[in-house]
Amino acid sequence: MIPRYSRPEMVAIWSPETKFRIWYEIEAHASDAQAALGVIPAENAEAVWAAQDATFDVARIDEIEAVTKHDVIAFLTHLAEIVGSEAARFVHQGMTSSDVLDTTFNIQLTRAADILIADVEGLLAALKARAFEHKDTVRIGRSHGIHAEPTTMGLTFARFYAEMDRNLRRLRTARAEVATGAISGAVGTFANIDPAVEAHVCDALGLVPEPISTQVIPRDRHAAFFAALAVVAASVENIAVEIRHMQRTEVLEAEEFFSKGQKGSSAMPHKRNPVLTENLTGLARLVRSAVIPALENVALWHERDISHSSVERMIGPDATVTLDFALARLTGVIEKLVVYPDNMMSNLDRYRGLVHSQRVLLALTQAGVSREHAYAMVQRNAMKVWEAGADFMAELKADPEVAAALTAEEIEEKFDLGYHTRHVDTIFARVFGNTA
Repeated sequence: MIPRYSRPEMVAIWSPETKFRIWYEIEAHASDAQAALGVIPAENAEAVWAAQDATFDVARIDEIEAVTKHDVIAFLTHLAEIVGSEAARFVHQGMTSSDVLDTTFNIQLTRAADILIADVEGLLAALKARAFEHKDTVRIGRSHGIHAEPTTMGLTFARFYAEMDRNLRRLRTARAEVATGAISGAVGTFANIDPAVEAHVCDALGLVPEPISTQVIPRDRHAAFFAALAVVAASVENIAVEIRHMQRTEVLEAEEFFSKGQKGSSAMPHKRNPVLTENLTGLARLVRSAVIPALENVALWHERDISHSSVERMIGPDATVTLDFALARLTGVIEKLVVYPDNMMSNLDRYRGLVHSQRVLLALTQAGVSREHAYAMVQRNAMKVWEAGADFMAELKADPEVAAALTAEEIEEKFDLGYHTRHVDTIFARVFGNTA
């Protein structure tokens, strides 16, 4: 995490102060449950809660850990310094470090997911607004980067909306899957702690008890979580790449907002570069890089090892902070994106009607020409447009074989742009429902 690509709310989730606060809450709620069961005196649990307004000294905990070489023990030692050794005597009763660490990690992931879900909802609102704004703004569709057939800019935005709407569901599913806690003691057998303690802690902290764990919560949950983040990041890049293409000088159908005083190049004063979407492409790569380590964390030795720990200390903050920043940045890009409908129409007309070749092909087959022969008839005229800059409609009308099958009026009718946009409302209704 670096400040350049971070937003404060997400960063705060991963701060040492937040982590230790969650550790404390787990221990305090566990003490409550133990007292209710009669395992520890009620006054001891009350004494632990007396520290709820305390500020945990991160430097002091680090100092203790330098000696103990154990982070949870260092924290518990510091907690005892705050509440007193007698009050802290029953803290962590029957628990193991993973109970605290894993439950905390899942709390952090669910909180991060809540922010990411809100981010995607904001992006969806921006995409929807631009989709309806440009529902009927015609542009050329491309396949393999080559002019294909007409579409609309609204359909482009709608397509991205539908993709991000799927991602919203993926994030919600990933959040639900990772929102589990485990307070089950060494190797997960509850030998030294009652399952009621786990149920109480999870309920208090918005989690559900892990049905069965070893000494760690199963990491397939986390692999699915980071995989969901990676898919969202891939969609971010998908949108970013389209915008980067549209901003190319020879295309210029849309471009990122260029603010007053902004500079595009240290050498060339004329430059207006797609720096935000290029940045998003790079950030997406970083989020996706968390997937393989997360998958490799699934296979742990027996009931406990910590090969996953160092990985998660990095990918947890890095992936969520980076994706949060990327989603917010993309939302701003979409909201401010400058669209050039005239350039879109100019690009569509660049090859003088060539994009209507399929309609002519189909009309010829409907007129009784075999598909193979119809294809050859249309293609030979299309090649004249590619190679000599001819007018496609004029060439078709002048072709004796085409003219024998289709009248001039029938050929002209096949160049109607409205034919290609006549189902836009149907598609919008599929994507946006009754608001279309």
